[in-house]
Amino acid sequence: MGSLLFLGAVPGALAAAREPRLLRFHHTHTAERLTLEYHDGHGYLPDALAEAARFLRDFRTGEVHPVDRGLFDILWSLDRLLETGARPWQVISGYRSPATNDRLRRRSKGVARRSLHMEGKAIDVRLEGIPTRTLYRAGLSLRCGGVGCYSRSRFVHLDTGRVRTWGS
Repeated sequence: MGSLLFLGAVPGALAAAREPRLLRFHHTHTAERLTLEYHDGHGYLPDALAEAARFLRDFRTGEVHPVDRGLFDILWSLDRLLETGARPWQVISGYRSPATNDRLRRRSKGVARRSLHMEGKAIDVRLEGIPTRTLYRAGLSLRCGGVGCYSRSRFVHLDTGRVRTWGS
């Protein structure tokens, strides 16, 4: 649990972390996989961030949008906090175009009209072997943005907006 102390103030902890930041992803809708070093310990890697934006594109339309690098820092911090090892983040949803968001909103109560997914500032994820509520509580502990729990669908929403929480 020493990593809890490290992550107590994530922005400051990240600034002090002078090591490469690596993330692994598996997209549940496209079956694509990505291993990404997005920060080399000294700065963000623009080519890696562009590759991540392609990976997290709106898979329904193919539209690519820049993704807030703060999302990657949240995921990296959660990896450390939960000691996930090499488990990939299972991505349910990354970027969503306004058209996709509107379509989903008409079919589901859980889609916000001004979703941060449309700005590249939100991601819906799960981690194999980590209970949804555990991931949700870990996300809350970071106090770095919005955290939503969708227990029935087994995923957690993370975003870089204001700190807030919701879910079942």
